[in-house]
This record gives sequence, structure tokens and C-alpha cells, in this order.
Amino acid sequence: MNSFDPSAISVRSAHFIGGEYVETRGPTLDVARPSDAEVYASLPLGDESLVAHAVENAEHAWRRSGWATMAPRERARILRRFADLVAADAATLAPLEALGSTRSVRDAFAWDVPYSAEGIRFYAEFADKIGGQVAATDHGHLGMTIAEPYGVIGAIAPWNFPLVMASWKIAPALAAGNAVVLKPSEMTPFSVLRLAELAIEAGVPAGIFNVVQGDGRTTGDALVRHPLIGKVTFTGSTRTGAAIMAACAHSGTKPVTLELGGKSPQIVFADAPRIDDVASRIAKAVTTNAGQVCVAGTRLIVERGIAEQLAERIERIFGGLTAGATWSPHATLSPIVSNGQAQRIDAIVRAALDAGARARCGGARAEADAAGAYYAPTIIEGVTSESVAVREEIFGPVLTLQTFDSEEEGLALASHADYGLAAGVHTADIGRAMRFVRKLEAGTVWVNRYGRSNDFIIPTGGYKRSGIGKDLGKEAYEANLRFKSVLIDVDG
Repeated sequence: MNSFDPSAISVRSAHFIGGEYVETRGPTLDVARPSDAEVYASLPLGDESLVAHAVENAEHAWRRSGWATMAPRERARILRRFADLVAADAATLAPLEALGSTRSVRDAFAWDVPYSAEGIRFYAEFADKIGGQVAATDHGHLGMTIAEPYGVIGAIAPWNFPLVMASWKIAPALAAGNAVVLKPSEMTPFSVLRLAELAIEAGVPAGIFNVVQGDGRTTGDALVRHPLIGKVTFTGSTRTGAAIMAACAHSGTKPVTLELGGKSPQIVFADAPRIDDVASRIAKAVTTNAGQVCVAGTRLIVERGIAEQLAERIERIFGGLTAGATWSPHATLSPIVSNGQAQRIDAIVRAALDAGARARCGGARAEADAAGAYYAPTIIEGVTSESVAVREEIFGPVLTLQTFDSEEEGLALASHADYGLAAGVHTADIGRAMRFVRKLEAGTVWVNRYGRSNDFIIPTGGYKRSGIGKDLGKEAYEANLRFKSVLIDVDG
């Protein structure tokens, strides 16, 4: 699927609680399409009482439905059916995802939907394979740990990959036997409602997966503070993540998984194999979804001898991209999610240029076939580590370029005072690669590649202010369980 008519897609402006749509009166938020800035829906703003209703409904369903206590293999079977229904629904989900987000319908159909389905399928297989264990104790004692679900998980998903990020949160939580109350971003609220419908169709009990709509300040805050929420999982900005940690502490401590901001380096040595491939890799890492990716490789740190030829190749790739609507069959560069975000990107670029840096290419809004906010892929040269463009997460298609002459200098430039989400190392020297793998303060390091594979078993998460805990992998499943210690005197 390469295109669709946006006027032909209808959405349901409602919450999803207890297996059905819930419409409310009261304040609403306008929701605009990033591709053309057209307001296409009004979103109900879930207040504290609505959130309480959703959480209490989920807790009641969790206790009464048998979801947590059913045979794990049966829970896995339901989740596999859920995954199959998501995959089969691509013709509906992909346009719905592309309509209100920055994801092109082509990518949503080819990757976002099947990837989300496969993630649900992956975690379904954990349901009957990870539990407690018997501990080594002295003779006469039986010691064990028992794995139990928390109850209700509060999940807040971001706007940049609405379906995928929602699936990262709901799949391990449901597989572990929890209920979930999910708040999608108010900018991309509708595709996850279809997920909730499909969950019911698959056999997930009503109330086990609820969706509340609204903003972070009102709806999100009420969700994370609710006393029946056993754990919180959030993907988004570092500032919001810190606020969520504080809210959780103030309302009665609860564990959190936070994947937050990043300012990830890509270190390229002169011996890196196939410079054209490296250029393509780096360009993709900063222009996929118009750079609106938490792990975007936005800091290019390259050995001086190949800096110019590598930059030329990246600039050429940037110049070949076409900005356009997510439903356009010709577009290869996504819109920026909002005009406000585009203004923020441009303000950081302007500040860097005013401080003496140079825009090798880009550095301004991009022309497109639609009225939304688009930003030209940009390379900024002549920056130092103190430049605002190097320090701040821009969340747009902006690449800074710095050069080095030694491993030590390259490592120093790669270090960041605040962020440590991901990093890339490009070299033919495996010894050098492993030295950097060990020394880089980042939750994920890619060598001679940049970006995740479809191997869900590899966890992701950051160091420093880039977050706490892990998404994906066995770690994400176990993070949705609490472990009870048991010690029995068998001789008494």
C-alpha cells in the first residue's frame, strides 16, 4: 500500500474501557494531521475521574476475569490470536496510523503493523516459559521465588511510532498476566484504539486492555499517580520522564521503565568498510521518520582523513529525499509532527549557526506537496561539544559533524554529559570496535550497522538521563513481574 485518501478515513474520538468505547462530555483537544496541518478530530480530555474509572475497571477485570490465573499456555494462545488479527488488519491499521502520525503508509504497511504483531507474538511465548525457581537452601528447607503480575500497568506511549511503541508496552505486560491502561499521545491517539478492539476480538477479557485519551498534564499525571497502578512504563522526553518518576514517588512508590531522550553518536574510522554503505547507513539513521526517533544517530564523529568524502556522500543522499504527506506515493521524507516542533528544530539550528557553525546543507524548512511542517535534512559543521546542536536533542533530521585524529579524541567527542541511549561504531578493526563497546556509556552499541534488528530478544534502554530499565528482550517481560520469596521448613 503506497497511498490513500485521507478524507476517506474515519476515527472514533473516544476512550476504550471495559471492552467498549466510552464517550465523554467536557474539554476536548484538536488533533491535526502532521502531513497537512488539517484538524481532523476532537479528542476527549480524560480527567482524574475518567482515569480512575479506567484503572478501577482494569483492576476489577484483572481480579475477576481469571486473566492472571489462567493456564499460561491459554493466555499465550489468546495473545497469538491477537497478533494474527493485528497482522491481518494491516489494510485498516496502516492508513489509520499514517493518517495522524509521521509514519508513511508505505512504511506502516510494510513494517509498523507486522512488526507490532510479531512483538505481541514474541511475548506470548514467554507466558509459559518464565516463572519462579527453586532456590538452593540447606537440607530441611524448601526455598523458592514465585513470579506474580503487578496487577494494573500504567503505560504512556509516544507519538513517533504509535503502534510499535504501544505494542512494546502492552505485549510483555499482558503476557505476564497484567491488565494495562494505556494513554497514547494526544497527537496520535487513534490507531491504538483499533488495537484494543482487536484484543477483545482475540479473547482478551474486557477491561484487561483499556485506553484513556488526553494530555500528559491532566490524563497522564492522573494515571501514574493512581494508587492501583502497580508499575509505570513510559517512552518520551527526559523532562517528562523525570516528572513521572517524581509523581510515582509522591503517590506511593512504584517501579518505572523509562525510555527517554538521546543524542547518539556515530563514530566512523577511516578503515570503515564500504564508505558508500556507511554514508547510506548514517543518512538513514538521521532521516528515518524525519529524525523523530529516540535513537537517531545525530552526532557524526568521523576520522579527519575521510570526513570530507563521507560528508559529500551523505549530502548527496539528503538531496535526493522528497518531503511529502504520509499518504503520498512519492514522499521519502516524513513531516515534522507539528509546527511547534518544527519551530523548535529551526531555533536550535539557528542558535548553532549564530554561534559560528555552518550549514553544509539544509538548515531551513523544506518544500513539500502538502501544507504540514517539513524540515530539510541538515548537516551542521564547525561545531564544538558546547554547541547547542550537539548538546540538545533536536528530534529532527539534523546531523552535526565533528572530526578526530585518535581513538582517545573520538571517544571523548562521543561522550555526552546527559545522554547515553545508543551509539554506532564503524570500523574494520574488531579490537577497536570492542574497545569502544566497553568504553561508550550507552545502553545500546551497534557496530558496522545503525538501528535495531527485528530480534525482539535484544533489550533496549539508556544510560544516564536516557532512561531506566529496558524495553524488549526477556528483561521487559520480567519487568512486568514481581517476585515473592518463599521459605518452607519441610522437617518441622
